[in-house]
Formats: sequence, C-alpha cells, structure tokens
Amino acid sequence: MTGIARPPLWQQRDFVKIWSAATVSTLGSQITIIAIPFIALTMLGANVLQVSLLVAVEMLPFLLFTLPAGAWLDRVLRRPVLIAADIGRGVVLISIPVAYVAGALTIWQLYAVAFATGTLTAFFDVADQSYLPSILDRDDLVGGNADLQISYSVAQIGGPTLGGNLIGIVAAPFAIAFDALSFFISGAFINAVRRPEARPERRLDETGRPVSMHREIAEGLRYVLGNRYLRPIAACTGVSNLFAAALFGVFPVLIWQDLKLPPAFYGTVMGAASLGFLAGAVLSSRLPNMIGLGRTIVASAAIGSPAFLLMTLTPASLSLAAVTLFAGWFLAGMSQVVYNVAQISLRQAITPPEMQSRMNATMRFIVWGTIPIGSVMGGIVATVMPVRAALILAAVASFTSVVPVLASPLRSLRAIPAAFATAGSGRAPAPLAGAVSTATVSSGAGVGPTVLRRNEAGLPEVETTGLRPRPTGA
Repeated sequence: MTGIARPPLWQQRDFVKIWSAATVSTLGSQITIIAIPFIALTMLGANVLQVSLLVAVEMLPFLLFTLPAGAWLDRVLRRPVLIAADIGRGVVLISIPVAYVAGALTIWQLYAVAFATGTLTAFFDVADQSYLPSILDRDDLVGGNADLQISYSVAQIGGPTLGGNLIGIVAAPFAIAFDALSFFISGAFINAVRRPEARPERRLDETGRPVSMHREIAEGLRYVLGNRYLRPIAACTGVSNLFAAALFGVFPVLIWQDLKLPPAFYGTVMGAASLGFLAGAVLSSRLPNMIGLGRTIVASAAIGSPAFLLMTLTPASLSLAAVTLFAGWFLAGMSQVVYNVAQISLRQAITPPEMQSRMNATMRFIVWGTIPIGSVMGGIVATVMPVRAALILAAVASFTSVVPVLASPLRSLRAIPAAFATAGSGRAPAPLAGAVSTATVSSGAGVGPTVLRRNEAGLPEVETTGLRPRPTGA
C-alpha cells in the first residue's frame, strides 16, 4: 500500500468505459439469441436440423481456433483485438436486416453470419480474459468485477424481455440491428480507454529462441489432461455442454413451431427466470464454506440436468408454460453460476501463472468444442423422432455429466489446496500469512474472467465478469 487514496471505481473513466461496453453489448446479445432461430423457423421455413446447425456453426470456431488463439494472444496487445472483434461482429450482423430489406435473406446467410461472429467471438473471449487487470489497480479488481457482474445479471434479466418484445413490434431482422449497434457502441467505448496496456513478453526456450506456438499448445493440453482436478472438471463440463447443445439447438422448434408461444411471452418469462443468475451469484460465495468446495462443484453440476428436463415438459398452456420455463431456467442459471464460480476458482488457484492462458484456452477447447457436435447430434435425432422426445432424451442423457466429478477426488475436497500448482500436480507452496491473492482467468463459459481473493479461512471469494459474457456453461 502506498497510502495514496485511489478514486472510487465510478470516478475512474477507463473502468466506466469498460463497464458501459459490457452492459450495452451483453444486452444486445440477448436480442439475437432469440431473434436468429425465430427468423430461421418462422420466416425462412427452416427444418429442425437446419435450426440446430445454426448453433453448431456458431460454436465451430471455438473448436477450430481457440487453442491457436490462446497462444497468439499471449504475444500481442489485447485491446486492438477486442475493438476489431466488436466492429467486425457489428458489420456481420447488420448484413441480416440489409439482406431482409433487399429480399435476399437466406438460411445460408444465417450460417455465414453465425460462423463469422463465432470466429470473432472466439478471439474476443480469449483476449478479454487478460484485459481488465491492465486498466485497474490490483486492489480494485474485486470491486470492478462485482460491478461488471451486476451489469451482466441485469442484462440477462432484461435482455430476453427486450428481445421478445422487439420481435413483436418490428420484424425480427430489424431487432438484430440493435445488437449490431451494441457492438459498435461497445467497440467505441473500448477504443476510448486511455490507460496503456503492457505488451506481453515473448517466452524463450532453453536455446534462447521464441517458444513455438505448437509447443505452447501441447503444454496446455498435457497440463489439463494430466491434472487430477482439471481432468474431471473438463469431462463434466464437456459432457454437460454436449447434451445441453443437443437440447437447446432444437428447443426453439418446440417453442416457436410446435407450441407457437408468443415471442413477447417467452422473452418476458425467460428474462424473469434469469433472476437465477443473481441467486447463483449469492450462493456461490456461501456454499463452499458450508459444504466444501468440491461438494459445491458436484452438487451444482447435478442440478442442471433436472432443470433441463423440466423445460422439455413445457406445455402449450401459457400459464403452465410460464411455470416450467421459469422454474427450469431459474434452476439452470443458478446452478451454472455456482458451478462456474467454484470450478474456475479451483482452476485458477492450482494453476501456475505462466500456465493460466494455455490452461484456459485448453479448457475452452474441450468444453466448448462439444457444443457444435451436440447441436448436430440433437438436430439429427429430432428428425427421426418427435421433437419433444428428442429433447427429453437429451435432458436425460445429460444426467451422466456429473459422473466424472462424482468419481474424482473433487468430492472430498473441502477447500482449495493451499499451494500453487506445478504442472499436472495440483499442489504447490502456500501463500504468505495474511496475503491476498488476486488474479484473473477466463471462465471459458461465458461468464467472463473470475477474480479470486482469498479470505481469512483460505477459501475463495469470487466475482465473475467479462466485457461480453456468454450464457454457456464453462
């Protein structure tokens, strides 16, 4: 401590710009999440497989590009990447209302837009994980992340309602124009940041030459697959995302085509149910102290599947549909936040600083790489059996995702090991007494970087955030 008082976060202009970028862009994303499948189903006459392929195509870049992106972004400034990705996504999305006005909108354009935005998002999300510490002092990270998490939760609540009502007021392609605008505004806010970003240092091998990207990628894979805590977490999240993608890639068909629920109704109910994200944020700081960190991971992983199953039982009756959608999405959102906060905190604490970026890129490759596979799988299954039956099958299959963590050392882990990890061991020297450990890492899940701050008991106090969080499990 220098004894010099720092201004409150809301008086730090660069942070306010980052917070504004996160709030605007996250709100816009919620509109597109509803609008794209609505356009495909109701305006372009897409079938169930074509709709599920939209999710697969959007997530395919995470399978293709995440590992090299993680290694490359360790070598360059992140802010220009964030700005370019925001502007690029805005340009790509605005092509949808333009094509609609010209009478040229097709499902193939939706696929091209999905792949382009997915590619840009893959690079944005990896760059995002390391940017916030470059504009905030270390002691401000926890408060900054808390403020960003609040904006994310509010966007999750208000975004679906806004998206559903916009579709009811204007044509769905025009609703997407609001998301495109949100990207341009987000990029402008990030471009306005004035605090300089330190250029990452290039790693050298034993001969003094720069370490190759291939070697860095291989080191990350070996570390994650060889770690007794990271391996079951990767398996659990990957399996969960596999079947969740199979379910939610087809779920719009049930909502818009089979049940014909009004967009405004659906958006309002899902927005209200997103209060589960706020509930999860509250529970995530308490459960590890009550039942232990490992049991928190196992319990939260087990709750998501029953929530998915409840949503698949949604009936055509608006009153009953409101109950199943609200309860299912509330539980799913709550369990997702608790799980992500707990497992990301553990990942962060046991991984050496020099391995953090590669560990997170590897985890994201594994756990998000199953999403395009699951989306295609769900679409194929839903073409050979009734849509609801395919959804129920995916939800029931997702119950297997808890097995890897339940059968691992995590179930008896009370607290984070009091050591920084060496590669593959999950153990290392304890921090000094009274010291506070703070760092950032990407969730891989879409809830953004997590800041870990040890309390007096040695357990993590965590806040999650991101410049543009995603609603996918980590």
